[in-house]
Amino acid sequence: MNEYDVVVVGGGAAGLSAALVLTRARRRVAVLDAGRPRNAPAAHMHGFLGSDGLAPAELLAAGRAEVAGYGGRLVSGTVATITACPRTSAQSRRGFEVLLTDGTRLTTRRVLVTTGLRDDIPDIPGVRERWGRDLLHCPYCHGYEVRDQPLGVLGGDPAFIEDALSHAHIIRQWSDDVVFFANGGSLTVAQREQLVARAIGFVDTPVARLVVEDDRLSGVELEGGQVVPRTAVFVRPRFVPNDTLLTGLGCETGQNGWVAVDTTGRTSVPGVWAAGNAVNPRAQVITAAGEGSGAAIAINNDLVDEDLPIAVTNFRLGLPVG
Repeated sequence: MNEYDVVVVGGGAAGLSAALVLTRARRRVAVLDAGRPRNAPAAHMHGFLGSDGLAPAELLAAGRAEVAGYGGRLVSGTVATITACPRTSAQSRRGFEVLLTDGTRLTTRRVLVTTGLRDDIPDIPGVRERWGRDLLHCPYCHGYEVRDQPLGVLGGDPAFIEDALSHAHIIRQWSDDVVFFANGGSLTVAQREQLVARAIGFVDTPVARLVVEDDRLSGVELEGGQVVPRTAVFVRPRFVPNDTLLTGLGCETGQNGWVAVDTTGRTSVPGVWAAGNAVNPRAQVITAAGEGSGAAIAINNDLVDEDLPIAVTNFRLGLPVG
């Protein structure tokens, strides 16, 4: 059975939360997931009420079990394309065909895309290896765990030096020993004064690599060999949405280049919703879960709205109600 009311593409917090709501609404739901969650490197998840400190994998495992318990289908695989099926009449239902890379085809009345984003981080030796461990990006997710430690904030693209500096001032809330590594970027007199005023150290010399000892970050090595001892370093990556399925369907984008959605996650393409980091770069796990839940309610209401005039017409014609 490959016919569904809703196909959810992406089995993270947003997708599973939506699937849970929809399966409890007695909808036929399939969740398609490639098994590459963005937060896989993180040992713990924070800021999620009732689940603070839980491993991300444990949250997803519990979510999958809950969705399956209500009859949802969980499919491992990668979606290649989503195609809108033409409506044959005003009385016909809207539909989509979802094609997986292994050739599997599913048909569905509605689509929810929760494919997340990918982090574009500085190409510095050690950064990718320590990503999600002691090379961090979100102070609200990990700041408390490294509080009062010697922290660093790594500048990346000089074009985004202002964003990196803002990050440093936020990180300062968790430690009084913070060093900003401009990584070759130029700081104005005003920016330097702000750092001094907040007792944030700063280094102009480009960064050569992160120093790791006994599988722990121990410092930041500069060009020339000097090492600045640090136990954790933060970086603000450039967020890149995994939105090719959405743009392939013709979903409109906003001025920021991201696919535009309304407050329920509805895109410009009828029948297509999106939630979580695929359309909201700031969504933490708890935010993504909430967006998925909201989208699910909107999708179910939309299905009811579509069914109602069809049911009335069938009733008048003496056809079976359904």
